[in-house]
Amino acid sequence: MAPTIEHETALHARGLQRIAGVDEAGRGCWAGPVVAAAVVLAPVALRNPSLLSGVDDSKQLNATQRAAAYVQVLNFASAVSAAAVPAFLIDAYGILPATRLAMSAAILGLPGNVDGLLIDALTLPEFTLPQVALIKGDARCLSIAAASIVAKVTRDRLMIAVDRAFPHYGFAAHKGYGTAVHQQALALNGPSPIHRRTFKPLLIFEEA
Repeated sequence: MAPTIEHETALHARGLQRIAGVDEAGRGCWAGPVVAAAVVLAPVALRNPSLLSGVDDSKQLNATQRAAAYVQVLNFASAVSAAAVPAFLIDAYGILPATRLAMSAAILGLPGNVDGLLIDALTLPEFTLPQVALIKGDARCLSIAAASIVAKVTRDRLMIAVDRAFPHYGFAAHKGYGTAVHQQALALNGPSPIHRRTFKPLLIFEEA
């Protein structure tokens, strides 16, 4: 089932006009940043959601579909922002606070004010805006799905760029996720500066 505008419509009925969908990518990775995105869909897209027919939970799409959906989002959003929190801050603060930090930075990076937030699974206590945390929101809510696309495509592009600096790990292929190839590269080369050393698969290197 495709994501809908049900939750945007409910907030509009409360008099809230500019609603930002918020999601993250890379929370479970062993390396690289966690990236969050915030997307305010344009009124034309909310009147006619079929304009974003290719937009879905980013995990349900392949790279080609995500790239096409990313263009759709840019074409039919009134505001888009993305923010990254690097591995060393994830290690310093923990992945959940780092994820909230990335989400907050993405929201603050939006041009203009927003009236409400639709967030995948989390709440952001530092914001006094009306907000709704939706479990599996990227599969249920079109604004959150759009944010999931922007976060995933942005992060993938960052990891492809990072691969050129650290070519021995295969970041361009696995994007920092815990694949067998990634594990083999860690065993051969040890962690890179962008690895999350507090994550369980990396702790062996801290103990050595």
